[in-house]
Amino acid sequence: MSVKNKKSKRIFYFDALRALAIITVIMFHVYLRIGKGASVGWGMPPSPGWIATDLLATIARCGVAIFLMLSGALSLGRVWDIKPFLQKRLPRIAMPFVFWTVVLASLIVLVYYFHPFSMFNYFHTFDFNTISTFFYNAFMGDTVWFTPYWFFWMILGTYLIMPVLNKWLLHADLKEAEYFLVIWLVTCLFSYTINFDFPVNLKYFTGPIGLVVLGYYLRHTDRKIFNNIYYAIAIFLASAIALVGLSYMFSTPSEFYVFERYSILFAFEVTGIFCIFKNFGQLNINWKFLSNPDSIFRKSVFSIAKYSYGIYLTHQFVMNFLVIFLVGHVRYTFLIVILVILTLVISWGGLAILNRVPYLNQWIGAK
Repeated sequence: MSVKNKKSKRIFYFDALRALAIITVIMFHVYLRIGKGASVGWGMPPSPGWIATDLLATIARCGVAIFLMLSGALSLGRVWDIKPFLQKRLPRIAMPFVFWTVVLASLIVLVYYFHPFSMFNYFHTFDFNTISTFFYNAFMGDTVWFTPYWFFWMILGTYLIMPVLNKWLLHADLKEAEYFLVIWLVTCLFSYTINFDFPVNLKYFTGPIGLVVLGYYLRHTDRKIFNNIYYAIAIFLASAIALVGLSYMFSTPSEFYVFERYSILFAFEVTGIFCIFKNFGQLNINWKFLSNPDSIFRKSVFSIAKYSYGIYLTHQFVMNFLVIFLVGHVRYTFLIVILVILTLVISWGGLAILNRVPYLNQWIGAK
């Protein structure tokens, strides 16, 4: 059935998914920053540090995929024109991106200027060419303090193609979306899981665009398997166990194996997560902090979701500072937990404060 006449409204499970997405992004980047050294714990049985790292590198790699699915769930299948859509969406992602790149890169330059032997040792000479190159690399996400910034360029390309997708889906039924997703899953299997060249060129179905369509589809489908909490839990657990187990099998004492972002196992994992959140009410859990919209829990979820883009743009900077002061002083397993919590709280709290500054709130990455 067509979904073009369905009205959108604020739905809590979308906020909960967005909050989960940014938390898992932080978890995965903690792995990238400190976790690779845990490969030495590989063995039979693996060390607690290796297990913790395995969970970070596999199950927690779903954050970007969830963000993409939410973009599709919230934007596709609705009647809107290209110009208003782009005028609304592009500044919302571009302004915070430019703001935080300029602010954080400038801060790094200033710190290095006054403390040239500090941790910001990226400048062989302090001249215009070196500094401009550093700023360019920051915008491109090609320096360690700005590596997550590749996301901006990816989501920008996704927004540019979204009007075409939306026009198609407005005049299509969900079976046509299923047709697209089946072919996308084939590319996930061959190109990103078993790394085998499929004989048919399917490049137009690969990558992030499939996750956008998947989010739209899972929100609107009436198929029982995607609208039953127990099926959703089974999909998630099966894919998560497969990710952890296969990661262990393919790892070595010197190398930690991580699946590609668009592997078919991650596609199943995020499908399970999305459907668990969508159908969570079927569990009939009557905890007040979940059902009461004024509870601290729900307000916190909404707040994290509100600042999720700003947290994404600032968390790597915060995390790197924390690593400098904490590594070597805290046990590895505890260090993971501390880094995730402090990175989230500091980034989130800083944005909440800046959001109170007039005219600045539209630049920091708050919805």
